[in-house]
Amino acid sequence: MLVYRLQIAALFLAPVLVLAGAWALGQVIPVPVLGRAYVVRVELPAPGSTIGLPPVEGPPDATRPLVVIDAGHGGHDPGASGAGFTEKTLVLGLARALRQRLLADGGIRVAMTRQDDRFLALGERVDIARRLNADLFVSIHADSAGVRDEVTGASIYTLSDVASSEAAARFAARENEADRINGIDISGGDDAVNAILVELSQRRTSQFSTRFAGLIVREGETSLNFHVQPLRSAALAVLRAPDVPSVLFESGYITNRAEAERLASSEGQRQFAQVLGRAIRIYFARASNADATSAAPVGATPAP
Repeated sequence: MLVYRLQIAALFLAPVLVLAGAWALGQVIPVPVLGRAYVVRVELPAPGSTIGLPPVEGPPDATRPLVVIDAGHGGHDPGASGAGFTEKTLVLGLARALRQRLLADGGIRVAMTRQDDRFLALGERVDIARRLNADLFVSIHADSAGVRDEVTGASIYTLSDVASSEAAARFAARENEADRINGIDISGGDDAVNAILVELSQRRTSQFSTRFAGLIVREGETSLNFHVQPLRSAALAVLRAPDVPSVLFESGYITNRAEAERLASSEGQRQFAQVLGRAIRIYFARASNADATSAAPVGATPAP
């Protein structure tokens, strides 16, 4: 009988002893040794608050095109890691280099979603571009291949056709009560008409995004290392602004040491900024010529 009672007591005491042992182990072995933290604390904004807009640099002329450069991740979100680098730090260096290149060449206004190590939600990044009435949104990231450290090459993502239609529908359903599309106030309008306007705008924006992605590959084919399939499309939230042409540039694989070191170097940043800067200027030059041609009287000869 005594043995039976001891077995029952052990049955109930065993979980308590296991938990006590785990607690004691956690007190003895520091968290960094375990390789993880028990709690990640993130300061959240107050309900109803909106993120402040970053400064716009460059020419004071508001008619000049505006590029919003987005360095991915940041703050408590390091992104991918490998070869001693974190994505959030590596891409911030690339973003700063592109900003400097555009400002040095002149004629284009520039804003950055973040200029330091801070966290921004995906929606906040897109919101910055829309609230600033950006003409182009470039989100910079670095890819990861896990343990396959031999994989290299940059790639450019645009919003897929299916995701584009879905994003347009969600945007119209969520925001058609108080928003503008391509400068047109659609607040209070008919829901069906607003949905059509948003989808048409999204299709037009996707076409411009695809053209810009193609220019990046063309301008960088002799100086940047691209993946064998550099042009891709996906349902990425950061590309879903219905009226701002947007691309996500995966600058290379942070899990490949040679590629990560090149992207982190001053020369690698210079080449990246030079290629992206050229592609951006050609994109705006073509857009300007297209606008001039469409606005010219019938029979007029377009400017060279």
